[in-house]
Amino acid sequence: MTHATQKLLDEFDTLPDEDRAEFLTELLRRTVLAPHNLPQDDDLVASADRLFVELDRHEQS
Repeated sequence: MTHATQKLLDEFDTLPDEDRAEFLTELLRRTVLAPHNLPQDDDLVASADRLFVELDRHEQS
C-alpha cells in the first residue's frame, strides 16, 4: 500500500460517522460509474483461493 493510500485511510478513520458514510456513498457512486473491465475467470478463482487460504489460517489460530 502506498504512503498516500495509507494517509487517506488514516484520515478516513478519524472522520465522524456521518462524514464517513457520506464519503463512502460518494466513493461507491464513483466506482460504479467508472469504466472498468469485468474480471476474468482466472482472476476470480485466484481471489477465491486467497480468501479460502486466509479463512483457513484464521480458523487455525
